[in-house]
Amino acid sequence: MSQDEFAKALRKAGEDLGEPNDASKRLVQRWEAGISRSPRPLYARALERVTGRPLEALGFALPVPMARVHDDGAGGHDMDAGTTGAVNAAGSPRAATRASAENYSGVWLSRYEFYSSSRDETYECKHHVVIVQHGNRLTAQSLPGASTNPDSPLTLDLNVDRNVVTGTWTEQTAPDGYYSGARYFGAIQMLVEPTGRRMAGKWVGFGKDFDINTGPWELRLLDTSTAKATLESYSRVPG
Repeated sequence: MSQDEFAKALRKAGEDLGEPNDASKRLVQRWEAGISRSPRPLYARALERVTGRPLEALGFALPVPMARVHDDGAGGHDMDAGTTGAVNAAGSPRAATRASAENYSGVWLSRYEFYSSSRDETYECKHHVVIVQHGNRLTAQSLPGASTNPDSPLTLDLNVDRNVVTGTWTEQTAPDGYYSGARYFGAIQMLVEPTGRRMAGKWVGFGKDFDINTGPWELRLLDTSTAKATLESYSRVPG
């Protein structure tokens, strides 16, 4: 996009989110030049919607009102502005902890199963996805190269009501894969476990022959950080 086009996309995203903004070419120039490094929350939410990436991954500092809260392991809480690395001193992924079941931003392992009638077999698909939360809305997108189905990006658009998560899913299959680049989509509903580290439920959608199918789907929390280094470390095929 040109700077004008990007500003226009931000304004439209603001309207879609119910919080109009005045994004302009000049504002985009200030961001690109590094003059402004901490956009206001309404611009931050529009940026994440347009790009599909968390603010930290775009090179911005996280605005204080959007800072992630996490358990410090000592009975208190710190504010994580997204600068914490993805591994600890031992080189293993940092233990995923959460202070509140109301904050789900982070990297999650998505796993679902589906039955292929043409092959008479059940298959499992895994993605590393990054979830960004705004209020009771969760948006999730698979990370590059982080799927057991190569070149099959996945997106989720979810809403949280206490421990119930409801929304939609979309997956674009690989052009050279079994489903020849077909785009599939449907609905999903899951329940959040009390720890806030796992969601499990069912998906529903149409199959290759346009019949209605369903199957299990779960999300497991891997890391509460959405920093650029963290996302890069999970941009790999899930084990």
